[in-house]
Amino acid sequence: MRITVIHGPNLNLLGTRDPEIYGHDTLEELNDKIRSAAAELSIEVSFHQTAREGEIIELLHGAEDGVILNPGAYAHTSRAIADGIASISVPVVEVHLSNIHAREEWRRTSVTAEAAVGIVSGFGATSYVLALHALKERTHP
Repeated sequence: MRITVIHGPNLNLLGTRDPEIYGHDTLEELNDKIRSAAAELSIEVSFHQTAREGEIIELLHGAEDGVILNPGAYAHTSRAIADGIASISVPVVEVHLSNIHAREEWRRTSVTAEAAVGIVSGFGATSYVLALHALKERTHP
């Protein structure tokens, strides 16, 4: 099983950007936690980080067995990414480090989640681990 992990805009700044909201782990430390959990589940993972909407869509189109997507602020605005999710046959789980429903009003609606099979929000790095478990269960029950 091969899962594509896509980190959207500003996630390259993890560890320094609003650590009280997003935690103190860097992006590489987050990837290490995901990699470790994936190995325990016999899942191969590839990691990508981009601030470019079109690149996120291209990564979605190239996914093999499933996607974990943290679209960042694109979650609230990008119909193009939502269409990209809807256009592929592999399951996509949207993740957020913070609880988007406990934040500013504009963050509480995710247009990209409308096309995803599910969303995990508010558990920090564990959001990604939970998404791995969900994808494994969905594709290999």
